[in-house]
Amino acid sequence: MKHVGNTPFDARLDAVGLEGVGRAHWNLPPAKLILQTLLRGEGVLTSSGALAIATGKFTGRSPKDRFLVKDASTADRVDWGDINQALSPEHFQTLLQDVQAHLNGRSVFVKDAAVGADERYRIPVRVVAEKAWSSLFVDNMFIRLSEEEKWVASPEWHVICAPSFQADPARHGCRQGNLSAIDFGRQTIVVVGSGYTGEIKKGMFSVMNYILPVEHDVFPMHCSSNVGEDGNVAVFFGLSGTGKTTLSSDPNRALIGDDEHGWTSEGVFNMEGGCYAKTIHLDPAGEPQIHNAIKYGAMLENIGFEEDGVTPNYDDDSITPNTRVSYPIHHIHGAVASGQGGHPTDIFFLTCDAFGVLPPLAMLNKGQAMYHFLSGYTAKVAGTEAGVVEPQTTFSAGFGAPFLPLHPTEYARMLGDRMDAHGVRLWLVNTGWTGGGYGVGTRMKLKHTRAMISAALGGALDDVPMVEHPVFGLNVPTTCDGVPDHLWDVRSTWEDQDAYDAAAQDLAKRFEANFAKFEAAASDDMKAGAPRVGVTSA
Repeated sequence: MKHVGNTPFDARLDAVGLEGVGRAHWNLPPAKLILQTLLRGEGVLTSSGALAIATGKFTGRSPKDRFLVKDASTADRVDWGDINQALSPEHFQTLLQDVQAHLNGRSVFVKDAAVGADERYRIPVRVVAEKAWSSLFVDNMFIRLSEEEKWVASPEWHVICAPSFQADPARHGCRQGNLSAIDFGRQTIVVVGSGYTGEIKKGMFSVMNYILPVEHDVFPMHCSSNVGEDGNVAVFFGLSGTGKTTLSSDPNRALIGDDEHGWTSEGVFNMEGGCYAKTIHLDPAGEPQIHNAIKYGAMLENIGFEEDGVTPNYDDDSITPNTRVSYPIHHIHGAVASGQGGHPTDIFFLTCDAFGVLPPLAMLNKGQAMYHFLSGYTAKVAGTEAGVVEPQTTFSAGFGAPFLPLHPTEYARMLGDRMDAHGVRLWLVNTGWTGGGYGVGTRMKLKHTRAMISAALGGALDDVPMVEHPVFGLNVPTTCDGVPDHLWDVRSTWEDQDAYDAAAQDLAKRFEANFAKFEAAASDDMKAGAPRVGVTSA
């Protein structure tokens, strides 16, 4: 094996059986990874200076092809089922051996990095990838090690990413040719058959979601976070399309992180060292921080171009609506260099309610917070996916069910305990529709949502009279500077208020049906947060 680049003292790949690779490019800096990508004809240097690549057949994660190895340590701890699918140790061993053979004699790119800004819980990780741009993604998204740290790097976890390898369902115990498999015993992740870079990042997030609660009593969160000048920390949970990255990228507040955090006895920390933002319909006026971060060192995925072939067209979804950009967090002006903050004063659950039922913002008590955390609700709108002709509910426990190895109620309890311990205010924010559902009503304006969040963070809503929503039981403010008063009584925004009542009951029943799978493990407090099915909105 020939070594190229900055190789640490532990410059061995035999820990994962890859001593037979032909050439190992060790810890190449971003400029060299970009050059390697361009020389291989696998990318374009755009007019903004960012590298643009295509991830191939897969332009998003494939949750049905994610597996965890079921062994003596995980058998009774993991919440096995459709999300956490079991893979036998024998199948993983065969997969690993076949990938090792596949990479023999080939060039690979090795990156030593870490996950976790708080050094007490940091996990050193070595990523071995076929593609230079995969290594650039790791450099953007994981915690970057200093040159001194690289020389003494000794990884606890390994990630092997081989998009050109096709898994065999009969031989490897999987569903099809692409596969992401996590083995907690071997402390190894194998990603094959897919070039989508998010599989690397979410693989290690799944690891943190297992290790932090089990070993350290740290609450892992699929959320963004920022902090104000006065030190008040805000946390934003939300599924894709709800505004999590947009709303946390606030020029008036410092970004801690945009996607993955841990909450310790001392506060929150970013698990990552970068941001992974959607770029579809990116608006420089509405999302200036993200737009300005797309420069040299950033990496765009699966975007379209203007006629010149180098100017990004962020409205082009011909490859996928899931166009993305990764960039190191220091591309965001004023981002918190340490990646750490104090205990949150406010937590926001973001939902894009395409049914137009939920109020623009409401305060939740502890039981409601745990209930809505377990529900993880948003809605897909017509036209976003093939076959979606009307709004469809999406429920994802913890606002990130595909990454939760433990039972969701365990994470919900951690949230409730921390709300009690630190007096956190929790808000539900509807970034979706008002005045009717999708196709009838109108989308909430970003400037109104920002005004509500700013008011909540500043305490301006603490003394505002609130009205309890009759169906969902949430406390809804009656006024807020910068927000039209009529928006707060969401029922009155509908021209047909009987239709609103029917829609509210329909959504409440959907919540009820989804929550049924948590009933056996849920506490009485969690159950008390449920909406009132059968209660009129009038």
